[in-house]
Amino acid sequence: MNSEDTALKALLELLNALEAGVASARQITMEAVSDWDPEKIKWQETTGPSGPFQKSDDVNNPEFKAMLKDLQAHNGKMTKNGWFYWVFKNGATVGRKKR
Repeated sequence: MNSEDTALKALLELLNALEAGVASARQITMEAVSDWDPEKIKWQETTGPSGPFQKSDDVNNPEFKAMLKDLQAHNGKMTKNGWFYWVFKNGATVGRKKR
């Protein structure tokens, strides 16, 4: 094996390691984004055409911001811990209803 082959092999090993690191970082980031506590968010009881639900626009709350990012990653709708969450058209209000 000549030095050029050794360099190419080393480069491929480096690229494989970087690829694995990026995949791991993405996974950790997605877990961090979805790690929010709805009990730390201010919810307001209200009623809509489909019945009672809760809504929040607690935009200065870091938990709300994390929830909103998680919802955006799920196309604006998701279920978590027995609650269905959705983002209103204004993009700054979230509704939730028990499943």
